[in-house]
This record gives sequence, C-alpha cells and structure tokens, in this order.
Amino acid sequence: MGKYRELAEKIVENVGGKSNINSLTHCITRLRFKLKDEKIANDDVLKKMDGVVTVMKSGGQYQVVIGNHVPDVYAEVIEVAGISGDAVQENGSGGNLFDRLIDIISGCFQPFLGALAAAGMIKGFNALLVFLGNVGLFHYTNTSGTYLMLNAIGDGIFYFMPIIIGYTSAKKFALNPMVGIAIGMALVYPSIQGSALQSAFEATAKQGAAAPYNLFGLPAYTTFLGIPWVGASYTSSVVPIIFIVAFAGQVQKLAKRIIPEVVQTFLVPFFVLLIALPVGFLVIGPVISALTDLLSAAFTALMNFSPIVYGLLLGFFWQVLVIFGLHWSVVPLGILQITQNGFSMILTPAFAPSFAQTAVVIAMYMKLKDKKLKNLCPPAIISGIFGLTEPAIYGITLPKKTPFIYSMIGGALGGAALMYFKVTAYTMGGLGVFGFFNYITPKGDASAIVPSVIIILLTMVISFALTYFFWKDDSVEEIEVVAEASKAVGQNETMITPVVGKVSPLSTASDEAFANGLLGKGVVIHPEKGEVRAPFNGTVMTLFPTKHAIGLISDTGLEVLIHIGLDTVQLDGKYFESFVTQGQKVKQGDLLVTFDIEKIKEAGYNVETPVLITNVNDYLDIVENTQGSVKENDALLTVLA
Repeated sequence: MGKYRELAEKIVENVGGKSNINSLTHCITRLRFKLKDEKIANDDVLKKMDGVVTVMKSGGQYQVVIGNHVPDVYAEVIEVAGISGDAVQENGSGGNLFDRLIDIISGCFQPFLGALAAAGMIKGFNALLVFLGNVGLFHYTNTSGTYLMLNAIGDGIFYFMPIIIGYTSAKKFALNPMVGIAIGMALVYPSIQGSALQSAFEATAKQGAAAPYNLFGLPAYTTFLGIPWVGASYTSSVVPIIFIVAFAGQVQKLAKRIIPEVVQTFLVPFFVLLIALPVGFLVIGPVISALTDLLSAAFTALMNFSPIVYGLLLGFFWQVLVIFGLHWSVVPLGILQITQNGFSMILTPAFAPSFAQTAVVIAMYMKLKDKKLKNLCPPAIISGIFGLTEPAIYGITLPKKTPFIYSMIGGALGGAALMYFKVTAYTMGGLGVFGFFNYITPKGDASAIVPSVIIILLTMVISFALTYFFWKDDSVEEIEVVAEASKAVGQNETMITPVVGKVSPLSTASDEAFANGLLGKGVVIHPEKGEVRAPFNGTVMTLFPTKHAIGLISDTGLEVLIHIGLDTVQLDGKYFESFVTQGQKVKQGDLLVTFDIEKIKEAGYNVETPVLITNVNDYLDIVENTQGSVKENDALLTVLA
C-alpha cells in the first residue's frame, strides 16, 4: 500500500465513488475531476481532510487541491478508482507528435514487459542448450520434447503479440479491452495469414481463376464482399494492431453516440468489430505492406551504393524499424540472398544494435535510483544478450529518449565497422551472442568471428560510455539537489522578480487556493512581458510538460513556484515555450519560459501569475515588494531566516 493510499480512498469515496468519476487529470497542484454529478460530492468533508488543501469548482472541473505531491496522490487515486492513467493523465498528453507517438508505443508495451523479458530469457536459455548439445556436451536437439515445450513457452508471447497489444492499446485508445483482444485474435487467426490465403488462391488459380487487384494495384488472393483483399502475415506483428485499435476506438465513440444505451453492451462491440477489422484487413495491412516494399527497395539501392554508409544507416535506424515492425522489410532480403547465394551481408549491420542497446541498459542500471525501473534492467540485459531487446527498448530506454539515441549511435558505428570488415552471414539461426555462429562458413571457417567479437565489444563500450558519462537521471538530480539545498536553509535571501509587470497582493488572486495562501506565500504579477527568468541561482526542480508552471530551488534552499496564468494547464502547452529542463542548473536572469500574453487572453484565460514561496515554514517571515510594478532585476520577495 502506497503512502497516499488511505488519502486516495477517502478522496474517491467523497467525490461520490468510482461510479461518479467520468475522468481525472492533474496539474501541478490539484486533482481535476470531471464528475457525473458534482452535487453528491462531499465538499466540506474533503476540505477538512488531512492532505487536502481545499476544493474548488471551475470550468466544469471538480478540483481537489493537494499541493506539490499531487502526482503521487494522483497515481493512488487512479488505482483506487480503477481509472486508466494512460488516456487521461493530463500532464502526459502534451508534447510534439514524436513525443506523443513514443508515449503511445511505450504505453502499449509497458504493461507486459515482465512477461516479455521472461519469455526472452527462456528462448535464450533454450538456444544455449541447443548449442551445448551441438558441441557434444550432452544430447539435446531442437526436435526433442523438452526443446518444443520450452520453445512454446518462450515463443508464444511473441507469436501472439497482436492479442496482447490488442488489450494494452485498447486501454490506450479508450476502447473496450475485450474488443481489443478480439481484434488481436482475428489478426492471428490461421486462415487469415497471407501464406494460407496464397495457398488457397493458388489452388483456385489451377482451375483458371484470374487474380483480382486491390486499391493499391497489388494482386489479391481473395475478396471481401467483392472488394479485392491482399493477405498479410500478422503473427508477431506490432504496428497493424495498434492502428486498427486506434481506428476501432473512434468507431466505438461514434457507435456510443448513435446506439441506445440499453443495447450498447453487445451492439457497440458488434459494429466495432464489423467495421474496424475489414478496414484493417483491406486497408491498413496493405498500406504497411506497401511501405515495407518501398523500404526494401531503398535498402537494396543503398547497399549497392556504399556498404559502409548502408551499415551506418541500418545500424542507426534498426531499432526504430523494430519499433514499427518495419524491420521485416529487410529480413526477407537476407533470407533470399542466403537461399540463392549461400551467404548474405544485408543483415550484418543489424547485429550490432542489440548489443548497443544492452550496454546502454547496463549503464542506466548503474545510475538509476528509481527502484521499479532499475528492477527491470537485469532481465532486460539478459534478454538483450540473447538478441531480444524489446523489453529494454519499450520499458527502459525509449521512454527516457536520450539513452535510446545513444544506443542508435553505438549501433550505427558497429554496423559500419561490420560492413567495413565484410562480415558475412551464412545462416540466420542465431540471435544475440549466438549470432556469432552465423558467420562460420559451411566448411567450418570461423575467421570472421574474431573481428565481429572485437567490433561488438567496441560497440558496447561506446554505447556504455555515452550513457554513463552524458545521461543524467532526473530523479537522481532532484534528490541530490534537495539534500544539498536543505543544508543551506536558514539564510536571509532576496529574490528578484521572475516576471515583469504590475504587482498585487496574493490575496487579490482570482483563484481561491492561491488567494488564501494555501499553497504558499507571495504575490501576484500581471505580466507586461511574456518571459519568465530565473530569480536566483539555483535548480529547476519541476517543469510541467504543459510549461505553464515551473518550480525552482535556490542554492540557499528557497523553494519557489511560478504559475503562469490560471487554468492554463488546459492549453496543453500551446503559446508556451521552455528553454530549460528539469534538474538543470540556472543562474539569475536566465530565460526559463516564454509565453504569448495576447493569445492566451484571446483563448479566454487569465494571465495573472502567482509567484509563491512554498517552503514558508522554513523562514521567520516573508516581505513582499509593495511597489505598483516591477521591472527586470527589481527585488520582489525577501525571506527572513
């Protein structure tokens, strides 16, 4: 049970229970409920509750003011209320298209990372037993019953990936999770796979039937209601199910508006499946196939132009291709070359990235302080050693972004070096450490293993060093800063104004929580210039993703919250731009955030900006600037030790 579990249970109970909650988001200080009926919420009970500052109602939201620890309370509330934090967490919904795409992909994989890592370890263990059997240490083959059972245990989650992602992506896109599972099951249904459809078509073709063509000009194996249908193999796929579920989520929204509530339980899933899956099979699948064909042609052309450049680019982008399932555009080319020529170099650069990814996770493990994330590292490392990096990518490096980029750099350098030394594969059986045996010729020449081992070790060293020396874990930085600053509390300090404009007493704030001093003491500034600058030398402790609020701590321990406008969290970062990151050291006068005053006003929001001292109990008194306005470098607040 978490620290705020009891508080969360009481909050849920007094807002009217789980059934009264439509949605929940949070900003930097308060929980923002959308309730079915605000009248049944117990305002007075909540206001008197330990851990709750006050209750406010604004803009159709029922706001429970908590304070700076609101993210922790929020996490407990969504668990108690059984709400999916994936779709409703307001502070995670902003950002550019790339960030949102990363959030979607990571969110679809994180729920089953533990099982994914376990399956990867079992597959690696089974491969090790086969290798030891081949060298004669004991009798073990890939036809034995033991092998078959272990292979099923390890490979099942990968083979039926669309079913699992159907469930997790359904939660991400607000679709009925059981419908998401049903969509995934349909995608892996045996007779739907491209090979099965092709076999059926070839049998029919022997009787003289002509092949129809689909909308993309591709020969179709069969038709659906007269519409040409090109089959594809969806087992172990990732991208098609996510796009189909996203589309299904929109169909469900529309269906719920049209279908009477009394029959929605079965009619909504009926129409969602009946509409979303045919569109998926007829449109989404062929689109991805067409994209794969284009990538294949591009890789072939680049390989012919320069093997080293090819190795650099494929090594760099390989993990990105894996994320989107587009690496299958290259794999068939490798298989074809080995079948025709007995050897291939087209997949050689793809050997390095998994080791680069593993080295990055090792470095992160040594620096992480988040115990939950740190505990994911060992199984991800073991899985990565055997060539399965999905647990590392989706659960550890991709959400942190920078380590993932470092792994791409390491993979690029390793891929280029492998191509420079013309490391050639003669089979495609092994992954990870067992991939070295792919480079032994049919005659037993293992000379290529030596340069490949050296290159992989250098790849890991480079990736490890980049992560270890240049990546900073925000949680580590924050803990260290707080500990360091807490030692300095007790000194008088005068801070300059972070914002230029007219100054008013905090009691005049339009927001009750600020006006009553419930979140700290300070003043309200009516901005005349859309800039926030550092009021002292210190550290950025909190930078909200929507950029409307920033928390700072000075080198002497003064904690300040600057809240730009009221309810501006709902702008989702629009009209704001930040120039610092959380955990970053700043000097007095540094530009932190800019905001467009006029456009924020035009959008209907109040731009008055509370500037608060949040650790008021650490000081004897706080003296506010009583001038009518402040300009750059003017004193705003003085704290007395």
